[in-house]
Amino acid sequence: MTKDIFLTNSLGGKKEKFLPQNPKSIGMYVCGPTVYDDPHIGNARPLVIFDILYRILKNLFGEKSVNYVRNITDVDDKIINTSLEKNISITELTSNVTKNFHDDCDYLNCQKPNKEPKATDNVELMIEMINKLIDKGFAYLKSNHIYFEVKKFNDYGKLSNKKLDELVAGSRVEVSDLKKNPEDFVLWKPSNENEPGWNSPWGKGRPGWHLECSVMSKRYLGDEFDIHGGGRDLIFPHHENEIAQSRCANDTNSFAKYWIHNGFITMSNEKMAKSQGNILKIKDFKNKYNGQVLRLALISAHYRQGLDWNEKLIVDCEKTLDKWYSIYFDLNKKISISDEILSPLYDDLNTPGYIANLHNLFNKASKGNNDDKELFISACQFIGLLTQTKDEIILD
Repeated sequence: MTKDIFLTNSLGGKKEKFLPQNPKSIGMYVCGPTVYDDPHIGNARPLVIFDILYRILKNLFGEKSVNYVRNITDVDDKIINTSLEKNISITELTSNVTKNFHDDCDYLNCQKPNKEPKATDNVELMIEMINKLIDKGFAYLKSNHIYFEVKKFNDYGKLSNKKLDELVAGSRVEVSDLKKNPEDFVLWKPSNENEPGWNSPWGKGRPGWHLECSVMSKRYLGDEFDIHGGGRDLIFPHHENEIAQSRCANDTNSFAKYWIHNGFITMSNEKMAKSQGNILKIKDFKNKYNGQVLRLALISAHYRQGLDWNEKLIVDCEKTLDKWYSIYFDLNKKISISDEILSPLYDDLNTPGYIANLHNLFNKASKGNNDDKELFISACQFIGLLTQTKDEIILD
């Protein structure tokens, strides 16, 4: 009998007990990077948050019971534009950024997902899904573009908890005279000679961003699965559109059962934006801080709340880790961690509550015997901290 875990479901906005469809085969899909630029510190937060959820689920249900899928979006207008700006090929750009992304994941001590599909490897399946949506009357063709007709899906807006006119006003919905309605979104668009494209019944073209995730999640997790995650900025339009096209194509009453979204990161209380000049890349920290410092900082606030990124936060986390490493030694056995210690993580990934437990364990361990120290070190390692030796964490 496993311990109960509770998660705040954006679909309904309530904390709910997590009840998987099949406890021996839990499906979790998290939106991965669009590989046009190196990841910034805002991208790091969901990487670490969903890594911790992955660890919790494996601990509760078994190492082989969780199928964690995180995609790579390697065809997108941002990628095309960046390759032109940098005067390099799309292949070179996406390969370089994907490698840097993986390096950043390692730096942050994130475990690898079970599957990491690329959008470009699944275009044929995307064409199949579009054909289904056209045949069922949910999509239409206009000048070699295929659009999803939002008004035909009655549950549109349930994830965002907003009405259609509220969603479209001031949102990131593409404006086009080709659409029947302003809220409709593109499933397929034509490509010119200089753009990546695939042959389709509607001519050479490429898929829309929203469609990619619907197809890749279906391929590896099925028509309906347990958890879909990402940053709060993805709720609309991306996740709202995923639900619409997936449910309509697959004839299902649901898509993902639990929608988990992390809050934004600000920089000294200002929103991160290129216009503000305050975008910090993960790689910017590598010569100054061990990745565990960033990892601790990223979980210092509850995942659903905003997190202000500033120098004091980083310095404080570095001091904490220095203190914790003062009693570190290599463990030669696996130590079981009690549900009492883990309980904050079971309660909607309450990482600040778990960190408070770690402080208490450290205070006891620093005055106690090796058993206390082993428990403290194991409890840290459970969330990806104290995983390197003292020699390994020293920066050159």
